[in-house]
Amino acid sequence: MISPQAAGQSDDKPAAKLWTGEFLVLTACNLLVFLNLHMILSSLPLYMRSHFHAGDFYVSLCTSLMALSAIVARLFSARALELGKRNVILFGGLAIALFGTVGYYFSATIVALLVMRVIFGFGFGMYSTTFPTMASDIIPRNRMGEGMGYFGLSTTISMSIGPMIGMWVEKQYGFTPLVVIGSIFILILFPLAYRLISSKKRKQAVQQEQAYSANAMNVPTQQNAVQSAQTDVATTALSDAARKPSTFEKKLLLPSLLNFLMSITYGGLVSFIALFGSEAHIANPGYFFLFNALAVILIRPFSGKLYDRFGPKALLIPGAVLLIAGLLLLSLAHSTLGLFGAALCYGLGWGALQPTMQTWMIQVVNPHQRGMANGMFLNSLDLGVALGAMILGTIASATSYTSMYRYSVVFVALYIVIGAIYMVKAKKTPAQSQSVHIKVD
Repeated sequence: MISPQAAGQSDDKPAAKLWTGEFLVLTACNLLVFLNLHMILSSLPLYMRSHFHAGDFYVSLCTSLMALSAIVARLFSARALELGKRNVILFGGLAIALFGTVGYYFSATIVALLVMRVIFGFGFGMYSTTFPTMASDIIPRNRMGEGMGYFGLSTTISMSIGPMIGMWVEKQYGFTPLVVIGSIFILILFPLAYRLISSKKRKQAVQQEQAYSANAMNVPTQQNAVQSAQTDVATTALSDAARKPSTFEKKLLLPSLLNFLMSITYGGLVSFIALFGSEAHIANPGYFFLFNALAVILIRPFSGKLYDRFGPKALLIPGAVLLIAGLLLLSLAHSTLGLFGAALCYGLGWGALQPTMQTWMIQVVNPHQRGMANGMFLNSLDLGVALGAMILGTIASATSYTSMYRYSVVFVALYIVIGAIYMVKAKKTPAQSQSVHIKVD
């Protein structure tokens, strides 16, 4: 666990800024990344049903294959980020995802569409790991919970309004304009990413020039020489650590498992909410995601500060209870008002828990392992969505979409049991073993 002191401790100055230009651009990039993903993801079930007469199995397969290919891509992307191959992963991933998105238009069969989903997922897995890693590198450590909370808000808002936008565009104009919009979003990411890289190079050049000027103007004393030598040793150690293959951090297992369990429920939402709307005779089921986004915006400023003060334990159980309430209310909904209540509860729970998991995972690893931590976070999210779509789709085929959402509560109940066990054990653990994991291997 991360203790309150550890969560708030930092070597950064108290006045360190969070809302820098670089942070804002990174957040905007992340917004576009997931907006593109969820606009198309939510619209594919209806498109596949109307154009290919696909059943629930193929609908869930379309979601699952994309998520699984993204997981495979992140297995090597995290290590490449540690080795400094950020630009290759970022721009290579964008190019592959753009090819996959444009390929939807030319997919004349369901097999071709599934192939394009795999290609897109591979590219998405590459660049979706890069932006959060860059964000965690520039956020002051004593504001990590708050900073990743606001950064993660872009992910959650995209997951909330993306499906609503996607279903509306497809209903009004068809699937092709949706593909065009998604492709434009990826194209916009190219100049934004280039701006981030150029800005970083300029900062490094200025820092090197300042260091050179200081060394040229000052004659080092014996004390300065010792300090300089110590700094060189520390820098070399960090560099060597980055070059070594990273050992898997066991502390990532628990938050990954919890993130996986809660993501299963989202897989059922994003894959079948449109079909559930038809079954429940709800005219605009996409409004669920709009109301969900409003709830996320309401809770996010408070949840990040709670995390920084008390750690993840303050949010785990309350957030899970809200998820359960949202799913049960959704299963009972037969009107827009019912959707509103369900989305409000689910959004409050999801908005509190998702950034909690990501920040938790970032803080239990060494700084050079943040790529691995973000990869684990996104992989557990995608794996949950992928398996959730398949498992819950099978349940829906045997019962109904209404029953499916009730059965999905089981996964959140398991989340609560595991979280409660963790909290009980954490109370018996010495404070020093609960601190943030910062060391040089």
